[in-house]
Amino acid sequence: MPRPIARVLSLLELLQSGGVRTVAELASRLEVDERTVRRYADHLLDLDIPVESVRGRYGGYRLAPGYRMPPLMLSDDEALAVLIGLVTGLMTGTASGTAAAKIRRVLPARLGGRLDAVLGSLVFTSPPGAPVTPEASVLLALADAVTHHRPVAIRYTAADGRRSERTLHPYGLVAHSGRWYVTGADPAIGEDRTFRLDRIAAARTLPGSFDPPGDLDPAQRVLTGLATAPHRHEVTVRIQGTAEQIRTRLPASVAVVEPLTDGWSRVELRVERLDWLPGVLASLGLPFVVERPDELRGLVAALAERLLKSVARGVGDDLTSPS
Repeated sequence: MPRPIARVLSLLELLQSGGVRTVAELASRLEVDERTVRRYADHLLDLDIPVESVRGRYGGYRLAPGYRMPPLMLSDDEALAVLIGLVTGLMTGTASGTAAAKIRRVLPARLGGRLDAVLGSLVFTSPPGAPVTPEASVLLALADAVTHHRPVAIRYTAADGRRSERTLHPYGLVAHSGRWYVTGADPAIGEDRTFRLDRIAAARTLPGSFDPPGDLDPAQRVLTGLATAPHRHEVTVRIQGTAEQIRTRLPASVAVVEPLTDGWSRVELRVERLDWLPGVLASLGLPFVVERPDELRGLVAALAERLLKSVARGVGDDLTSPS
């Protein structure tokens, strides 16, 4: 699209947001002089778009009140971002389905392929509806790399603020508990890694290709990576119960469950705090043995003591007196 035409449409988009826009503001946003802004406004009038000139100190241009806007004009990334939100369930309801169908019908083939790449590489660990969405350009680049098994360069900011640039062989995209993740191999260290997409500032597909592992389960890799991430405390507990029973209180993103013999399971967790664990373990209603750390045993014993004191109190006891 020739640049003058693109800027005329950009002027229309600015005026669509409502209110009066000064000529100086419009010139700055469009990166042209004020005389050119006035010429662009005349172009819109030639197209029967009612642009009004407002005089005075705070004058400028605005659209006539009550004007019904023409159909939306979306860039490639904007159209894909809207469709991804609709078809992955981030927007719900009957209207979302019909809107997605309408946009998909007019989407060029090349953009339809990019959308299919995202949907084909995305896995949900729970029903859709994650509220935090990544940058469309990052998501599209990673989805393309997952689909075609191509390495990708990313700029990443860790939780502690450290920034780095690295190469990743991405296996899949996973939406989990309100976050989007990419899991794959970091060839520089020879290990699998998991990264949050909202912390990736840029992603760029690199030449070449890689072979993903045959037993690939991106969702399980992300959950295991979250459960085994470095934390202050390493906890090991044996619980008499199945993985399904344990998962009701300790999901896969929190704990790794290893079945043992005689109906017991070994559960490993890495956590920043221990104070919440005694109550969760008790709520399972299953026999358990704390293997480590000793501090957790003390917290479990303290909880048991408080519960016993609560049971021992009579109905008429003074609850305000020290126990």
